[in-house]
Amino acid sequence: MAAKESGPGAARSPGLFASLRSLAATLIAIAQTRLELLSAEVEEERLRLLQLLLTAFIGLFFSALGIVMLTLAVAALFWDTHRVLVMILFTVLYLGIGAVCGLVVRSRAREKSRLFSASIAELAKDRQQLASTDVYRQPD
Repeated sequence: MAAKESGPGAARSPGLFASLRSLAATLIAIAQTRLELLSAEVEEERLRLLQLLLTAFIGLFFSALGIVMLTLAVAALFWDTHRVLVMILFTVLYLGIGAVCGLVVRSRAREKSRLFSASIAELAKDRQQLASTDVYRQPD
């Protein structure tokens, strides 16, 4: 039978390579978590934009249909007396609404995107924690 070691080297702490391997594993786990978060944010944003576009197109279609029907109804109502005036008024109204919508779209396009804000915040926390940790501090 082999005898067990009971000398000064028996309770040896892990070496430098084991510590580096552990550090690398931790860094890889952190990176994986951040990439998973980033991936989830991208997917969430993609679904939100798809839903927004679909709803906007359906709304625009039925709004345009309703506006055309209203214009025709009002024009038919005033056909004998003021048909040209009614058409000019509706034209000005539609152009005004289009200009306001264009300004709103331009304003919203200039706003800062919130995409990846959670990932950026988590990476900033990680960087701050790593910067504040004293690696070479001796235990008390």
